[in-house]
Amino acid sequence: MNSDYNPAFIQFKDALLELINSFDTVGTVFGNGDRNIIKTVDFEDLTLNIKSFKEPNFINQIAYQYFRKSKARRSFEYATILREIGIGTPNPVAYFEFKKGIGFGKSFYISEHTVPDLTYRELVHEPNYSNHEEILRAFTRFTFHLHEKGVEFQDHSPGNTLIFIEDNDYKFSLVDLNRMKFKVLNFKERMYNFRRLTPKKEMVEVMSDEYARLIDKPKEEVFKLMWNYTSEFQRKFQLKQKRKKKLKSIF
Repeated sequence: MNSDYNPAFIQFKDALLELINSFDTVGTVFGNGDRNIIKTVDFEDLTLNIKSFKEPNFINQIAYQYFRKSKARRSFEYATILREIGIGTPNPVAYFEFKKGIGFGKSFYISEHTVPDLTYRELVHEPNYSNHEEILRAFTRFTFHLHEKGVEFQDHSPGNTLIFIEDNDYKFSLVDLNRMKFKVLNFKERMYNFRRLTPKKEMVEVMSDEYARLIDKPKEEVFKLMWNYTSEFQRKFQLKQKRKKKLKSIF
């Protein structure tokens, strides 16, 4: 087994490992668990999230064991980095990796559980949400802050940003962190990072307007590139969905 802990939780090493060993019988399943299983567990005076990653295929069992960091380890390390540079994400607690024969087996990531007021997904599906444009512009400023800090969040999608409303201010927190790069982002990479967020042109117009002001570029230029990347992503996404439906109808 391989593991690492947040120094604030080092005194609970044995208890945290016991939670992992008892994962199948403790806690409450959180979310739909399509690929990975997330459970919430009461621990001391906190609620923890335990994410059990799906066991990888044989090729990735070898890759994760010898060549690449696992999703659990990346989640823990990226959360630590984000918090160090002032970007919101649930407090990381620990990660655990287990071997399977000569390869990699199960892995787990533990973080503190937080309950947001909403996610970006609700902004997409509820256009009449109170202060919709104000929140959307604040989210755009948050994304600009990510980019300025050299963070490319590759899973920047509707369900992965938690939004907290505090005294007419908005705080943002990232989840599902295992796909992330830290580097200087050019203009095209910044616009490409918006592609998965919404198919709604009116929302892209608001985000591009706010981002143009922040980056000091003409809003027409920002909107054109942001919308082009969004449209291309949506085209490929819809095509993929049609293929899935055809396969289901065949089998």
